[in-house]
Amino acid sequence: MILERIRKTIQEYKLLEKKDRILIAYSGGVDSTGLLNLLLELREGWSFELFLGHFNHKLRQKADEDEQFVKRMARKYSLPIFVGSKDVRSYARAKKLNIEEAGRELRYDFLKKTALKIGGAKIATGHTMTDQAETFMMRLMRGSGLRGLAGIFPLVEGTIIRPLIQVERQDIEAYLKRKGIEFRIDESNLDRRFLRNRIRLDLIPYIQENFEPEIVSSLGRIASIIREEDSLLEKIAQEKKKKAVLKKNNQISLEVKPLSSLPRAMARRVVRGFISELRGNLREISFGDIESVLSLKEKKEFPLRKDHILRREQGQIFLKSKVTPKIRYEYRWEGKAPLEIKELKLKFEGKKIKRGKSLPFDFDDQTRVFLDLGKLKFPLLVRNRSEGDRYQPLGAPGQKKLKEIMRAKGIPLSERERRPVFLSGDKIIWILGLPVSEKSKVEKGTSDIFAIKKL
Repeated sequence: MILERIRKTIQEYKLLEKKDRILIAYSGGVDSTGLLNLLLELREGWSFELFLGHFNHKLRQKADEDEQFVKRMARKYSLPIFVGSKDVRSYARAKKLNIEEAGRELRYDFLKKTALKIGGAKIATGHTMTDQAETFMMRLMRGSGLRGLAGIFPLVEGTIIRPLIQVERQDIEAYLKRKGIEFRIDESNLDRRFLRNRIRLDLIPYIQENFEPEIVSSLGRIASIIREEDSLLEKIAQEKKKKAVLKKNNQISLEVKPLSSLPRAMARRVVRGFISELRGNLREISFGDIESVLSLKEKKEFPLRKDHILRREQGQIFLKSKVTPKIRYEYRWEGKAPLEIKELKLKFEGKKIKRGKSLPFDFDDQTRVFLDLGKLKFPLLVRNRSEGDRYQPLGAPGQKKLKEIMRAKGIPLSERERRPVFLSGDKIIWILGLPVSEKSKVEKGTSDIFAIKKL
């Protein structure tokens, strides 16, 4: 039974606990509609608190009709709904992304911010085993390594969950048909210009008919096996990286000697970790790039990207560009007059607000945040980050090192020094570009709010 499979998935991957708040990424399509109705069925036993989040990409003719549909479903089930929209095409041009990547980034950004607004909810997406199989085939064709072939993870960052990942789409469709539940059809899923659609509409049905009827579940199982083995290898690689990747005076380098003693497959993983430390992410880094770094000769250079020229010298690989000296500053701020950090050419405005029903919490972490005034001690201390800084971001289960949070958020090493740290007493309450502290968040009982805005 489909409900039992979902319960098993939730328990196996520890996706949910009783009384969790869940923000459902709801498009109105078959998968998200199935997810909504199945979670509604599970809600009674688990006491879930459900919310709907819909992002209108404004890319299709029927996008506005889809938005009206999800609003109607929200009313039908008496669920709170949050709707967002951005100019995806303009964002794609500005960030030099394709439309699909841009839409995904904006959609997840909207969902994460919404989840924080409603109190650190988990974000549930409607990815199925069929999506897993399609992703596996796409990445296989592109020559992905184990990390790519691991496909769609059931749990990401402890907050994004995929309860349907062990259920095939055809089972979701049968469930909705049996229950007489309506859903929207996304006509863009029929557009064969996209590789995923050709795999879904042509390749997988051909394999099912002529080779293996159970190909979807087989590929889902393979992805699961690869994911577990990749996780084990990555743990080993992280230990090896500690010996090979050095950090000193705000410079990061890769020691060649310990790298050369590793098996090639493990050495590649260490190099990937090194590059991730340098750039904040591995976007557009190819297998060939990793091999080039591994093969780099003494006193030779390799252009990893325009702004990242790697050089090997004295047995170390490092960025050729001169490292910017660490910026040091410290300010005491009462929050009344604007705060100007001359060293960074940044300016902030503080405002004390009496909470009202109509207060718009339009924070974005990069420019504007809200804190519980009653939990703050003035003057606030504003300084550059320090070794050993730790704090608990909004919605996180506990404290983490600031450098680990910045790395996980993909903030490049060169940018991390330009993020001022705000403290109340000796406790970090906010870092520019990151969520406010869980300890200083605005809650239901908050009456006075302190807003910080970057000018």
